[in-house]
Amino acid sequence: MTKLTIRTGGALASPRMSGAAVAIFLMMSVPAAAQAVDEPTAPEQAVTIEPVARDEAIEERISRILEATGWYRGVEIAVDEGIVFLDGIAGSREQRTWARDLAARTEGTVAVVNRIEVREDVNWNLAPALSEIEALARRIAVALPLIALAVLILPLAWWLSNAIASLIRRVLAPRVEQDFLRNVIARAMAIPVLLVGVYLLLQVAGLTGLAVSLLGGAGVIGIVLGFAFRDIAENFLASLMLSIRRPFRQGDVIGVAGFEGVVQTMNTRSTILLTIDGNHVQIPNATVFKSTIVNYTAGPARRVTMDVGIGYDASIGETQRLIVDVLRGHEAILNEPPPMVLVDALGPATVSLKAHFWIDGRTLSPHRVRSSALRLIKRALVEHGVSMPDEAREVIFPQGVPLVRMDETQSNVAPVQTSAAAQGRPAASTAEPDTEATSAEGGLANEISELPQDIANATIPEAASGNLLAGGEPPRHR
Repeated sequence: MTKLTIRTGGALASPRMSGAAVAIFLMMSVPAAAQAVDEPTAPEQAVTIEPVARDEAIEERISRILEATGWYRGVEIAVDEGIVFLDGIAGSREQRTWARDLAARTEGTVAVVNRIEVREDVNWNLAPALSEIEALARRIAVALPLIALAVLILPLAWWLSNAIASLIRRVLAPRVEQDFLRNVIARAMAIPVLLVGVYLLLQVAGLTGLAVSLLGGAGVIGIVLGFAFRDIAENFLASLMLSIRRPFRQGDVIGVAGFEGVVQTMNTRSTILLTIDGNHVQIPNATVFKSTIVNYTAGPARRVTMDVGIGYDASIGETQRLIVDVLRGHEAILNEPPPMVLVDALGPATVSLKAHFWIDGRTLSPHRVRSSALRLIKRALVEHGVSMPDEAREVIFPQGVPLVRMDETQSNVAPVQTSAAAQGRPAASTAEPDTEATSAEGGLANEISELPQDIANATIPEAASGNLLAGGEPPRHR
């Protein structure tokens, strides 16, 4: 128990001060459990020496006000020396706080001890819900004209953007061959019309701030998606650039990124080639755009080069004439530009010649024509006794070379037979056929044209997404 003694000038205080001290003593001596319920409030102003109002008047005034609200049950109010003690039951914490504030602001109140309990009652009254529904219906009725106007603006903007896109496609049809380019340009010019319609919709609805927020959010989302789908966007832009530049057409034989084949189709992601091996290769458009493209069928003529080595004892001019005659007499080789044979190098054992000639690369195979030409050139050189020796080789004898005297072993040495090839004459078994193409070479036609039809017409799922090469010039014939 705590003792409190107040003295003034060595004597006990007046009876009024003694009563206040007793009240404070009682407050301090309340058990801890009661203090958890009590809520003492310090005075907001200085405490006067003489009371402004009587305790009975303060108690009566606060009681009448609390009863007038109808929020409290079992209210008991006690006032002692300006200290207000509140007891009772409130329906919410807000009501409990309101009662405390009321007592604290009452004239003559020194302090408030709020001991009102909070017991929240279950309220089955549907009046608040009905009131909210009524307010919502009223707001909808007020906004109904704006909603109707918005319903008209958005479809009108959509229809107008589609109409502008269709008009742009018709205008660009005689100027732009590719459907893909026409669609991209038309959409790029029609999208602003739709955006203006959406902005007007938000403006009419009073959501201009939302429009600005959406634009800012769209910019951030665009940056995030740009990083996330960078490869997809790069391939799309590459397909757009390839459609504008048109380095190849459908059906062309090209070489790109280490692959050679016929261009089957090109979509927004990749270019599909049919190789000579019969494989369908999909190359990303970004790789195609950044790589070196070799178009073998852009022009009909294609030059073929081959090497021929002759001996030093052979006439270079006569050999050149023989080779040129063979090339001019070949039906697969073009006369314009004329074939030519040049001396390339003087090797250790042979004189290296390079023969150049042109063929129709769209219909003929360079490899097969080269094989046929080499075979006929070899036949002509052998017939005219032009030597074609092998490269010089160095032979090492680790044990040395044994010497044999001819007079001692002449009777035991068999005569060496000289072959017809060593004498410069062609043997009957080594004579080459004079036909331009043999069955082993498989003809001279382009290998691409001989691919099985089921391979050339194979269904590629990704090719069904749209051919960006369609709509231009027809494919070149092979």
